[in-house]
Amino acid sequence: MIPARVPRVLRMGPARLTAGLDQTRRLDLPAHRTLHGSPKPRDLDQLISMANEVDMRGRGGAAFPFARKLRAVADAVGSSGECVVLINGAEGEPASSKDAMLLTRNPHLVLDGAVLAAEALGAREVVLATAGGEVAEASVNAAVDERRAANVAGGAESRIPIRVVGIKERFISGEGGALVNAVNGEIGIPPGRKRRAAISGVDGLPTLLSNTETYAQLALLAELGPERYAEVGTPKEPGTILLTVSGGAANGAVIEAPTGTYLADVLALTEAEIGDGVLIGGYHGAWLSAEVAQTAVISREGMKLAGATLGAGIIVPLGESTCSLGEAARVTSYLAGESAGQCGPCRLGLPDLAWAMNSLVEGSGSVDAVRRCVRGVERRGACFHPDGTAKFVLSALDAFESEIALHLEHGSCGRPVRGVLPMPEPENDYVEYRLEVDWSRCAGHGLCAHLLPEFVELDDYGFPSFRTVPGWMAKEARRTVEMCPALALRMVQTTGDGHGGPAPKPSASPLRLVKDGVLNKKAEKSGPPRLTRVGGVTPRSAFGGSAG
Repeated sequence: MIPARVPRVLRMGPARLTAGLDQTRRLDLPAHRTLHGSPKPRDLDQLISMANEVDMRGRGGAAFPFARKLRAVADAVGSSGECVVLINGAEGEPASSKDAMLLTRNPHLVLDGAVLAAEALGAREVVLATAGGEVAEASVNAAVDERRAANVAGGAESRIPIRVVGIKERFISGEGGALVNAVNGEIGIPPGRKRRAAISGVDGLPTLLSNTETYAQLALLAELGPERYAEVGTPKEPGTILLTVSGGAANGAVIEAPTGTYLADVLALTEAEIGDGVLIGGYHGAWLSAEVAQTAVISREGMKLAGATLGAGIIVPLGESTCSLGEAARVTSYLAGESAGQCGPCRLGLPDLAWAMNSLVEGSGSVDAVRRCVRGVERRGACFHPDGTAKFVLSALDAFESEIALHLEHGSCGRPVRGVLPMPEPENDYVEYRLEVDWSRCAGHGLCAHLLPEFVELDDYGFPSFRTVPGWMAKEARRTVEMCPALALRMVQTTGDGHGGPAPKPSASPLRLVKDGVLNKKAEKSGPPRLTRVGGVTPRSAFGGSAG
């Protein structure tokens, strides 16, 4: 059964990656072979030549030339070593569904491309890493079983081992270093220093790492040949591309379209309201105004001319009914909470940036404060996550200038935050902690604020107020409790919204402070602030240094 989170498939132009999906829910091996035939093995030079001829690029976001990846792995292997082919099916990006769609509905096209590359490189195995949920993982496991059964029955399927690895889905789970770590049984976060998978990846071996659509495109290129492959699309960027359209689209879908298609035509197909803008490239992407969106072209070159990057083909029109600034602040808070917590720009800088954005929504902040926070994280992180978040925020400041003016003048634009931008469902087992104080014991020593400055603030009299502590800071929080000279602190584990229950649904404000929150200056005087997560998004004052 196809889950609701995998949208339907639409097409503009010929069906290639989505061929047959209008007739069946999932293409099993016999149906796939009827449509695409059995791939003819190619040697390495042939694959590299074909990829170069159509300038084939990775479809995971970075658009790195695929032929160069092949050559880099081959050079690293040498004449006697081993290598691995790794399929990145860990989308991570909440606004993208193309990987889940391919793995759930058309897994054999992805596996064909990966096996072609593995045979050309003499790889030890193909590893498919997925965070697309139980249905996607079950589909690819079934596909592997179908190939084994075909061989048992006398078929001619490749005998290169295929291993499926399910990993935890996070925003950063699809980053190359994070994915390799997860497959190797380590924590699935970026390694903190540049490590090329082509040199050292799965089990320390040279690894060809590309995403699901890239391998599916390789299978099509081998099936059609460069000349037929280039019959659609633009001369510089031939072929089709998968686009995920959501947000303000009445009929959100994964769309297969030739490169060179107008963005306006894609939006019209999904009956999308543009509103204040269209987000291109996902949550590390950029906003296009409604005017620019009308003439923008779907291609790497076209998006560059429009001031954006195509990335993984994510298109999110905002619609008319939601607060655009509030939506941007909501995503910024999510991105701050999704980092690995291993460097200063993420651990401290991104929460500050989220706080500044939410203050802007409330009308109490300033654009200059947001820009100062951006300067504190740009080009300073251990991975691209801080830079990508900064890019998203700066683009929002430019795109929503008039909206920002309304918030600063009136405290609101008059529209609620409807949660239009896709966000993962909150996990009820997400562990957080809160610190509680016995006021009859607290003597205002202030040691807790020195030991845990990201999560403890002192008032003018030296008494503490506390922010929710994420699980990865539990050790430090416990140490703070143990060292309190008045024995006035205790630590309580919470789940869901940080208060022992499931996270509430999104409210009109992305940053709801309960009773006496810090943005409510009048109420703040009545006692220590207490904050709650809203819609699974923890505001800066609730997660303090949760980043990096």
